[in-house]
Amino acid sequence: MLRCSSQLKESVAIFISRKKKLGRFRDIISSVMENEAENKVYVHYNHSDSCSSARWTARESYRFMYDRAWQDVIDFYSNVVNGRLTLSTLFGTETSIHDDSETVEVSDEKGERSGRWERVTFKIIISYNGGAFDGWQKQPGLNTVQEIVERSLGRFVDEKKAQLLKEKSKPLEGCAVVAGRTDKGVSAIRQVCSFYTWRKDVKPWDIEDAINSVAPGKLRVVSVSEVSRVFHPNFSAKWRHYLYIFPLSNQEIEKQSCENKKEVENFISDGNYNEQRNGYLENIRWENVENLIISDNMGLEAANKPTRFSVCRVNQLLQQLERKLLSYKMFARDTKASRNIGPPTECFMYHARAAEARIPCSDHGEGREVMCVELVANRFLRKMVRVLVATSIREAAAGAEEDALLKLMGATCRRATAPPAPPDGLCLVDVGYTEFDPQNCLLS
Repeated sequence: MLRCSSQLKESVAIFISRKKKLGRFRDIISSVMENEAENKVYVHYNHSDSCSSARWTARESYRFMYDRAWQDVIDFYSNVVNGRLTLSTLFGTETSIHDDSETVEVSDEKGERSGRWERVTFKIIISYNGGAFDGWQKQPGLNTVQEIVERSLGRFVDEKKAQLLKEKSKPLEGCAVVAGRTDKGVSAIRQVCSFYTWRKDVKPWDIEDAINSVAPGKLRVVSVSEVSRVFHPNFSAKWRHYLYIFPLSNQEIEKQSCENKKEVENFISDGNYNEQRNGYLENIRWENVENLIISDNMGLEAANKPTRFSVCRVNQLLQQLERKLLSYKMFARDTKASRNIGPPTECFMYHARAAEARIPCSDHGEGREVMCVELVANRFLRKMVRVLVATSIREAAAGAEEDALLKLMGATCRRATAPPAPPDGLCLVDVGYTEFDPQNCLLS
Protein backbone atom coordinates (compact mmCIF):
# COMPACT_ATOMS: atom_id res chain seq x y z
CA MET A 1 0.00 0.00 0.00
CA LEU A 2 2.85 2.38 0.92
CA ARG A 3 4.70 1.38 -2.22
CA CYS A 4 1.69 2.29 -4.43
CA SER A 5 1.33 5.61 -2.65
CA SER A 6 5.02 6.39 -3.23
CA GLN A 7 4.74 5.56 -6.92
CA LEU A 8 1.66 7.75 -7.23
CA LYS A 9 3.44 10.71 -5.65
CA GLU A 10 6.39 10.21 -7.95
CA SER A 11 4.11 10.12 -11.03
CA VAL A 12 2.33 13.28 -9.92
CA ALA A 13 5.66 15.05 -9.40
CA ILE A 14 6.85 14.05 -12.88
CA PHE A 15 3.55 15.23 -14.39
CA ILE A 16 3.78 18.63 -12.67
CA SER A 17 7.42 19.03 -13.74
CA ARG A 18 6.60 18.27 -17.36
CA LYS A 19 3.60 20.64 -17.28
CA LYS A 20 5.82 23.47 -16.03
CA LYS A 21 8.36 22.80 -18.78
CA LEU A 22 5.59 22.78 -21.37
CA GLY A 23 4.30 26.10 -20.04
CA ARG A 24 7.77 27.69 -20.27
CA PHE A 25 8.14 26.32 -23.81
CA ARG A 26 4.81 27.87 -24.82
CA ASP A 27 5.91 31.22 -23.35
CA ILE A 28 9.12 31.09 -25.38
CA ILE A 29 7.25 30.27 -28.61
CA SER A 30 4.73 33.05 -27.94
CA SER A 31 7.53 35.55 -27.31
CA VAL A 32 9.32 34.57 -30.53
CA MET A 33 6.12 34.91 -32.55
CA GLU A 34 5.41 38.35 -31.07
CA ASN A 35 8.91 39.53 -31.94
CA GLU A 36 8.56 38.22 -35.48
CA ALA A 37 5.24 40.03 -35.84
CA GLU A 38 6.78 43.30 -34.62
CA ASN A 39 9.76 43.03 -36.96
CA LYS A 40 7.85 41.86 -40.04
CA VAL A 41 7.78 44.33 -42.90
CA TYR A 42 4.40 44.70 -44.56
CA VAL A 43 5.05 45.92 -48.07
CA HIS A 44 2.74 46.83 -50.91
CA TYR A 45 2.25 45.73 -54.46
CA ASN A 46 5.00 46.66 -56.88
CA HIS A 47 3.43 49.22 -59.19
CA SER A 48 6.05 49.73 -61.89
CA ASP A 49 4.51 52.73 -63.68
CA SER A 50 5.82 56.29 -63.50
CA CYS A 51 3.30 57.43 -60.86
CA SER A 52 3.96 54.60 -58.40
CA SER A 53 5.57 56.96 -55.88
CA ALA A 54 2.46 59.17 -55.85
CA ARG A 55 -0.01 56.33 -55.33
CA TRP A 56 -1.62 56.00 -51.91
CA THR A 57 -0.93 52.99 -49.73
CA ALA A 58 -3.83 50.86 -48.53
CA ARG A 59 -3.95 52.74 -45.23
CA GLU A 60 -3.84 56.14 -46.90
CA SER A 61 -6.58 55.14 -49.30
CA TYR A 62 -8.74 53.84 -46.45
CA ARG A 63 -8.41 57.08 -44.50
CA PHE A 64 -9.15 59.18 -47.58
CA MET A 65 -12.34 57.21 -48.26
CA TYR A 66 -13.76 57.12 -44.76
CA ASP A 67 -12.99 60.70 -43.66
CA ARG A 68 -16.13 62.05 -45.35
CA ALA A 69 -19.59 63.44 -44.59
CA TRP A 70 -21.25 60.06 -45.13
CA GLN A 71 -24.26 60.91 -42.99
CA ASP A 72 -25.52 63.28 -45.71
CA VAL A 73 -25.44 60.39 -48.21
CA ILE A 74 -27.23 58.08 -45.77
CA ASP A 75 -29.94 60.69 -45.23
CA PHE A 76 -30.35 61.15 -48.98
CA TYR A 77 -30.84 57.43 -49.58
CA SER A 78 -33.31 57.32 -46.69
CA ASN A 79 -35.39 60.05 -48.33
CA VAL A 80 -35.30 58.21 -51.66
CA VAL A 81 -36.43 54.96 -50.03
CA ASN A 82 -39.34 56.75 -48.38
CA GLY A 83 -40.36 58.43 -51.64
CA ARG A 84 -39.58 61.98 -50.52
CA LEU A 85 -36.83 62.34 -53.13
CA THR A 86 -35.77 60.61 -56.34
CA LEU A 87 -32.36 59.88 -57.83
CA SER A 88 -33.13 62.51 -60.46
CA THR A 89 -32.72 65.09 -57.67
CA LEU A 90 -28.97 64.59 -58.01
CA PHE A 91 -28.88 66.12 -61.47
CA GLY A 92 -32.00 68.27 -61.52
CA THR A 93 -33.55 66.18 -64.30
CA GLU A 94 -36.46 63.80 -64.64
CA THR A 95 -35.09 60.32 -65.33
CA SER A 96 -37.55 57.47 -64.95
CA ILE A 97 -36.42 54.00 -63.96
CA HIS A 98 -37.56 51.40 -66.46
CA ASP A 99 -40.26 48.85 -65.70
CA ASP A 100 -39.98 45.51 -67.46
CA SER A 101 -42.69 43.76 -65.49
CA GLU A 102 -44.55 42.87 -68.67
CA THR A 103 -41.74 40.49 -69.66
CA VAL A 104 -42.32 38.20 -66.69
CA GLU A 105 -46.08 38.24 -66.43
CA VAL A 106 -48.02 35.02 -65.94
CA SER A 107 -47.84 32.88 -69.05
CA ASP A 108 -51.06 31.73 -70.69
CA GLU A 109 -50.72 28.04 -70.06
CA LYS A 110 -53.64 25.94 -71.13
CA GLY A 111 -55.03 23.03 -69.25
CA GLU A 112 -55.15 22.29 -65.55
CA ARG A 113 -51.94 23.02 -63.66
CA SER A 114 -50.44 20.30 -61.53
CA GLY A 115 -47.27 19.61 -59.58
CA ARG A 116 -44.84 22.49 -59.35
CA TRP A 117 -46.79 24.41 -61.99
CA GLU A 118 -49.71 24.68 -59.61
CA ARG A 119 -47.89 27.12 -57.37
CA VAL A 120 -48.24 30.90 -57.63
CA THR A 121 -45.04 32.97 -57.91
CA PHE A 122 -44.83 36.65 -56.98
CA LYS A 123 -42.19 39.16 -58.04
CA ILE A 124 -41.58 41.61 -55.18
CA ILE A 125 -39.64 44.85 -55.74
CA ILE A 126 -38.52 46.45 -52.48
CA SER A 127 -36.59 49.54 -51.46
CA TYR A 128 -34.63 49.76 -48.21
CA ASN A 129 -32.19 51.99 -46.35
CA GLY A 130 -28.92 50.11 -45.93
CA GLY A 131 -27.96 51.99 -42.78
CA ALA A 132 -30.89 50.41 -40.91
CA PHE A 133 -29.97 46.78 -41.64
CA ASP A 134 -27.07 44.35 -41.36
CA GLY A 135 -27.24 43.47 -45.05
CA TRP A 136 -29.65 41.25 -46.95
CA GLN A 137 -28.65 37.71 -45.99
CA LYS A 138 -30.26 36.22 -42.90
CA GLN A 139 -27.77 35.73 -40.05
CA PRO A 140 -28.35 34.71 -36.41
CA GLY A 141 -28.71 37.66 -34.06
CA LEU A 142 -28.60 40.31 -36.81
CA ASN A 143 -31.29 42.59 -38.22
CA THR A 144 -31.32 41.69 -41.91
CA VAL A 145 -33.67 42.48 -44.78
CA GLN A 146 -34.18 38.81 -45.65
CA GLU A 147 -35.30 37.97 -42.13
CA ILE A 148 -37.90 40.75 -42.10
CA VAL A 149 -39.25 39.92 -45.56
CA GLU A 150 -39.48 36.16 -44.93
CA ARG A 151 -41.12 36.69 -41.55
CA SER A 152 -43.75 38.86 -43.25
CA LEU A 153 -44.36 36.19 -45.88
CA GLY A 154 -44.94 33.50 -43.24
CA ARG A 155 -48.67 34.15 -43.16
CA PHE A 156 -48.96 33.24 -46.86
CA VAL A 157 -47.33 29.80 -46.85
CA ASP A 158 -49.55 26.78 -47.57
CA GLU A 159 -50.82 24.45 -44.84
CA LYS A 160 -48.44 21.62 -45.74
CA LYS A 161 -45.35 23.78 -45.35
CA ALA A 162 -46.70 25.42 -42.20
CA GLN A 163 -47.20 22.00 -40.61
CA LEU A 164 -43.71 20.90 -41.65
CA LEU A 165 -42.15 24.00 -40.06
CA LYS A 166 -44.13 23.40 -36.89
CA GLU A 167 -42.95 19.79 -36.63
CA LYS A 168 -39.34 20.95 -36.98
CA SER A 169 -39.90 23.68 -34.34
CA LYS A 170 -38.98 26.35 -36.86
CA PRO A 171 -40.60 29.78 -37.15
CA LEU A 172 -43.38 30.27 -39.66
CA GLU A 173 -41.55 32.01 -42.51
CA GLY A 174 -41.74 32.17 -46.28
CA CYS A 175 -38.78 31.71 -48.61
CA ALA A 176 -37.58 34.78 -50.54
CA VAL A 177 -35.12 34.35 -53.41
CA VAL A 178 -33.22 37.56 -54.20
CA ALA A 179 -31.54 38.98 -57.31
CA GLY A 180 -28.36 39.84 -55.42
CA ARG A 181 -27.33 40.06 -51.77
CA THR A 182 -26.23 43.45 -50.49
CA ASP A 183 -23.72 44.07 -47.71
CA LYS A 184 -24.35 45.89 -44.46
CA GLY A 185 -24.86 49.61 -45.12
CA VAL A 186 -25.72 49.19 -48.82
CA SER A 187 -29.11 50.62 -49.83
CA ALA A 188 -31.45 49.49 -52.60
CA ILE A 189 -34.06 51.34 -54.65
CA ARG A 190 -35.45 48.42 -56.64
CA GLN A 191 -34.19 45.16 -55.18
CA VAL A 192 -35.99 42.17 -56.70
CA CYS A 193 -37.01 39.02 -54.86
CA SER A 194 -39.58 36.29 -55.45
CA PHE A 195 -41.87 34.18 -53.31
CA TYR A 196 -44.10 31.26 -54.24
CA THR A 197 -47.03 29.54 -52.54
CA TRP A 198 -49.67 26.92 -53.37
CA ARG A 199 -52.42 29.04 -51.86
CA LYS A 200 -54.80 30.57 -54.39
CA ASP A 201 -56.26 33.24 -52.11
CA VAL A 202 -53.06 35.31 -51.81
CA LYS A 203 -53.21 38.67 -53.57
CA PRO A 204 -50.33 41.06 -54.44
CA TRP A 205 -51.69 43.82 -52.21
CA ASP A 206 -51.81 41.42 -49.25
CA ILE A 207 -48.06 40.81 -49.59
CA GLU A 208 -47.38 44.52 -49.99
CA ASP A 209 -49.31 45.45 -46.84
CA ALA A 210 -47.66 42.68 -44.80
CA ILE A 211 -44.09 43.76 -45.64
CA ASN A 212 -44.76 47.50 -45.36
CA SER A 213 -46.12 47.09 -41.83
CA VAL A 214 -42.94 45.52 -40.42
CA ALA A 215 -40.30 48.27 -40.79
CA PRO A 216 -41.96 51.54 -41.85
CA GLY A 217 -39.51 54.25 -42.86
CA LYS A 218 -36.73 51.70 -43.39
CA LEU A 219 -38.18 49.26 -45.90
CA ARG A 220 -40.88 49.85 -48.50
CA VAL A 221 -42.50 47.69 -51.17
CA VAL A 222 -42.37 49.29 -54.62
CA SER A 223 -44.56 46.72 -56.34
CA VAL A 224 -45.81 43.13 -56.19
CA SER A 225 -46.94 41.21 -59.27
CA GLU A 226 -47.75 37.62 -60.16
CA VAL A 227 -45.23 36.20 -62.61
CA SER A 228 -44.42 33.03 -64.49
CA ARG A 229 -43.32 30.02 -62.44
CA VAL A 230 -40.03 29.92 -64.36
CA PHE A 231 -39.04 33.42 -63.20
CA HIS A 232 -35.91 33.57 -61.04
CA PRO A 233 -34.72 36.96 -59.68
CA ASN A 234 -31.06 36.06 -60.03
CA PHE A 235 -30.73 33.71 -62.98
CA SER A 236 -33.31 35.54 -65.11
CA ALA A 237 -31.60 38.92 -64.67
CA LYS A 238 -29.67 40.35 -67.62
CA TRP A 239 -28.05 43.32 -65.89
CA ARG A 240 -27.60 45.05 -62.53
CA HIS A 241 -27.52 48.82 -62.06
CA TYR A 242 -25.49 50.36 -59.21
CA LEU A 243 -24.89 53.95 -58.09
CA TYR A 244 -22.15 55.12 -55.74
CA ILE A 245 -22.30 58.60 -54.16
CA PHE A 246 -18.96 59.93 -52.91
CA PRO A 247 -19.00 63.20 -50.87
CA LEU A 248 -16.46 65.81 -51.95
CA SER A 249 -14.55 68.02 -49.53
CA ASN A 250 -14.32 71.78 -49.91
CA GLN A 251 -10.74 71.56 -51.21
CA GLU A 252 -11.72 69.05 -53.86
CA ILE A 253 -14.65 71.21 -54.96
CA GLU A 254 -12.37 74.22 -55.42
CA LYS A 255 -9.96 72.32 -57.66
CA GLN A 256 -12.06 70.01 -59.83
CA SER A 257 -10.25 71.06 -63.01
CA CYS A 258 -7.69 68.26 -63.19
CA GLU A 259 -5.15 70.42 -61.32
CA ASN A 260 -4.11 67.47 -59.18
CA LYS A 261 -1.90 66.40 -62.12
CA LYS A 262 0.47 69.25 -61.27
CA GLU A 263 0.47 68.15 -57.66
CA VAL A 264 1.47 64.64 -58.72
CA GLU A 265 4.28 65.91 -60.93
CA ASN A 266 5.63 68.07 -58.10
CA PHE A 267 5.59 65.10 -55.73
CA ILE A 268 7.40 62.76 -58.10
CA SER A 269 10.13 65.33 -58.79
CA ASP A 270 10.65 66.03 -55.09
CA GLY A 271 14.20 65.06 -54.16
CA ASN A 272 13.37 64.70 -50.47
CA TYR A 273 11.24 61.67 -51.21
CA ASN A 274 14.13 59.76 -52.80
CA GLU A 275 16.38 60.56 -49.85
CA GLN A 276 13.77 59.30 -47.38
CA ARG A 277 13.24 56.12 -49.39
CA ASN A 278 16.96 55.33 -49.58
CA GLY A 279 17.36 55.79 -45.84
CA TYR A 280 14.42 53.53 -45.17
CA LEU A 281 15.80 50.75 -47.36
CA GLU A 282 19.05 50.67 -45.44
CA ASN A 283 17.29 49.88 -42.17
CA ILE A 284 15.21 46.97 -43.47
CA ARG A 285 15.90 43.48 -42.14
CA TRP A 286 15.56 41.59 -45.41
CA GLU A 287 15.04 38.23 -43.70
CA ASN A 288 11.66 39.49 -42.48
CA VAL A 289 10.34 40.11 -45.99
CA GLU A 290 8.54 36.81 -46.48
CA ASN A 291 7.41 36.09 -50.05
CA LEU A 292 6.10 39.63 -50.50
CA ILE A 293 6.60 41.97 -53.45
CA ILE A 294 8.65 45.02 -52.61
CA SER A 295 7.33 48.37 -53.83
CA ASP A 296 9.22 51.54 -54.55
CA ASN A 297 7.80 53.37 -51.55
CA MET A 298 8.09 50.38 -49.15
CA GLY A 299 4.98 51.46 -47.29
CA LEU A 300 6.35 54.92 -46.57
CA GLU A 301 3.38 57.19 -45.90
CA ALA A 302 4.50 60.56 -47.21
CA ALA A 303 2.53 63.59 -46.10
CA ASN A 304 3.05 65.38 -49.41
CA LYS A 305 1.34 62.82 -51.63
CA PRO A 306 -1.58 64.11 -53.73
CA THR A 307 -4.63 64.80 -51.56
CA ARG A 308 -7.14 65.63 -54.31
CA PHE A 309 -8.50 63.95 -57.39
CA SER A 310 -10.38 64.95 -60.50
CA VAL A 311 -13.89 63.65 -61.17
CA CYS A 312 -13.34 63.99 -64.91
CA ARG A 313 -10.26 61.78 -64.58
CA VAL A 314 -12.25 59.14 -62.74
CA ASN A 315 -14.79 59.24 -65.55
CA GLN A 316 -12.05 58.73 -68.14
CA LEU A 317 -10.68 55.73 -66.25
CA LEU A 318 -14.08 54.09 -65.92
CA GLN A 319 -15.09 54.58 -69.54
CA GLN A 320 -12.23 52.30 -70.58
CA LEU A 321 -14.20 49.39 -69.06
CA GLU A 322 -17.33 49.87 -71.14
CA ARG A 323 -18.47 47.25 -73.65
CA LYS A 324 -15.73 44.80 -72.62
CA LEU A 325 -15.83 41.32 -71.12
CA LEU A 326 -13.09 41.32 -68.48
CA SER A 327 -12.05 39.31 -65.46
CA TYR A 328 -12.54 41.43 -62.34
CA LYS A 329 -11.00 38.96 -59.90
CA MET A 330 -8.48 41.60 -58.76
CA PHE A 331 -11.39 43.90 -57.85
CA ALA A 332 -13.28 41.29 -55.81
CA ARG A 333 -13.00 40.49 -52.13
CA ASP A 334 -14.00 37.57 -49.90
CA THR A 335 -13.47 35.14 -52.80
CA LYS A 336 -10.45 33.22 -54.05
CA ALA A 337 -8.53 35.17 -56.67
CA SER A 338 -7.68 31.99 -58.60
CA ARG A 339 -10.06 29.05 -58.53
CA ASN A 340 -10.97 26.04 -60.60
CA ILE A 341 -14.52 25.73 -59.27
CA GLY A 342 -17.32 28.20 -58.68
CA PRO A 343 -18.79 30.95 -60.87
CA PRO A 344 -16.55 32.70 -63.42
CA THR A 345 -14.97 36.08 -62.67
CA GLU A 346 -15.72 37.63 -66.08
CA CYS A 347 -18.19 40.50 -66.17
CA PHE A 348 -19.48 42.52 -69.11
CA MET A 349 -19.65 46.23 -68.28
CA TYR A 350 -22.43 47.96 -70.21
CA HIS A 351 -22.02 51.38 -68.63
CA ALA A 352 -19.36 53.00 -66.41
CA ARG A 353 -19.42 56.76 -65.81
CA ALA A 354 -18.67 59.37 -63.14
CA ALA A 355 -19.93 62.94 -62.78
CA GLU A 356 -20.41 65.70 -60.24
CA ALA A 357 -23.81 66.22 -58.63
CA ARG A 358 -25.51 67.68 -55.56
CA ILE A 359 -27.54 66.11 -52.77
CA PRO A 360 -29.81 68.10 -50.44
CA CYS A 361 -28.05 69.01 -47.21
CA SER A 362 -29.17 71.15 -44.26
CA ASP A 363 -25.66 72.58 -43.81
CA HIS A 364 -25.41 73.67 -47.45
CA GLY A 365 -28.16 75.77 -48.97
CA GLU A 366 -27.39 74.69 -52.52
CA GLY A 367 -26.71 71.11 -51.49
CA ARG A 368 -23.52 69.12 -50.93
CA GLU A 369 -21.20 68.48 -53.85
CA VAL A 370 -20.72 64.79 -54.53
CA MET A 371 -19.29 62.51 -57.19
CA CYS A 372 -21.69 59.93 -58.60
CA VAL A 373 -20.32 56.71 -60.10
CA GLU A 374 -22.80 54.72 -62.17
CA LEU A 375 -22.08 51.12 -63.14
CA VAL A 376 -24.22 48.68 -65.12
CA ALA A 377 -23.02 45.13 -65.82
CA ASN A 378 -24.44 41.68 -66.40
CA ARG A 379 -23.10 40.63 -63.00
CA PHE A 380 -20.88 41.88 -60.19
CA LEU A 381 -18.47 40.05 -57.91
CA ARG A 382 -18.39 40.50 -54.14
CA LYS A 383 -17.49 44.08 -53.17
CA MET A 384 -16.48 44.69 -56.79
CA VAL A 385 -18.25 48.06 -57.10
CA ARG A 386 -16.71 49.45 -53.91
CA VAL A 387 -13.20 48.33 -54.89
CA LEU A 388 -13.64 49.79 -58.39
CA VAL A 389 -14.70 53.15 -56.96
CA ALA A 390 -11.84 53.30 -54.45
CA THR A 391 -9.24 52.20 -57.00
CA SER A 392 -10.50 54.68 -59.61
CA ILE A 393 -10.17 57.56 -57.13
CA ARG A 394 -6.71 56.41 -56.10
CA GLU A 395 -5.51 56.14 -59.68
CA ALA A 396 -7.01 59.53 -60.60
CA ALA A 397 -5.25 61.18 -57.67
CA ALA A 398 -1.94 59.55 -58.62
CA GLY A 399 -2.23 60.80 -62.22
CA ALA A 400 -2.32 57.33 -63.74
CA GLU A 401 -2.91 56.76 -67.45
CA GLU A 402 -6.42 56.21 -68.82
CA ASP A 403 -5.91 52.45 -69.14
CA ALA A 404 -4.75 52.06 -65.53
CA LEU A 405 -7.77 49.98 -64.51
CA LEU A 406 -7.33 47.72 -67.53
CA LYS A 407 -3.70 47.11 -66.59
CA LEU A 408 -4.71 46.21 -63.04
CA MET A 409 -6.84 43.38 -64.45
CA GLY A 410 -3.63 41.48 -65.07
CA ALA A 411 -2.14 42.06 -61.62
CA THR A 412 -0.81 39.11 -59.68
CA CYS A 413 -2.20 40.10 -56.28
CA ARG A 414 -5.28 41.87 -54.97
CA ARG A 415 -3.05 44.27 -53.06
CA ALA A 416 -2.67 46.00 -56.42
CA THR A 417 -6.18 47.45 -56.00
CA ALA A 418 -7.42 49.74 -53.22
CA PRO A 419 -9.42 48.62 -50.17
CA PRO A 420 -13.21 48.75 -50.68
CA ALA A 421 -14.87 52.16 -50.39
CA PRO A 422 -17.39 52.59 -47.53
CA PRO A 423 -20.70 50.75 -48.07
CA ASP A 424 -22.72 53.86 -47.12
CA GLY A 425 -22.31 55.34 -50.60
CA LEU A 426 -23.46 52.29 -52.54
CA CYS A 427 -26.98 51.70 -53.78
CA LEU A 428 -28.55 48.99 -55.94
CA VAL A 429 -30.67 51.07 -58.32
CA ASP A 430 -32.35 48.36 -60.36
CA VAL A 431 -32.21 44.86 -61.82
CA GLY A 432 -33.17 44.35 -65.45
CA TYR A 433 -34.81 41.39 -67.19
CA THR A 434 -34.83 42.86 -70.70
CA GLU A 435 -31.94 43.94 -72.92
CA PHE A 436 -29.94 46.87 -71.55
CA ASP A 437 -31.02 50.30 -72.78
CA PRO A 438 -28.57 53.22 -72.22
CA GLN A 439 -31.55 55.58 -72.05
CA ASN A 440 -32.31 54.24 -68.58
CA CYS A 441 -28.98 55.45 -67.18
CA LEU A 442 -28.64 58.53 -65.00
CA LEU A 443 -25.30 59.61 -66.51
CA SER A 444 -24.79 59.92 -70.25
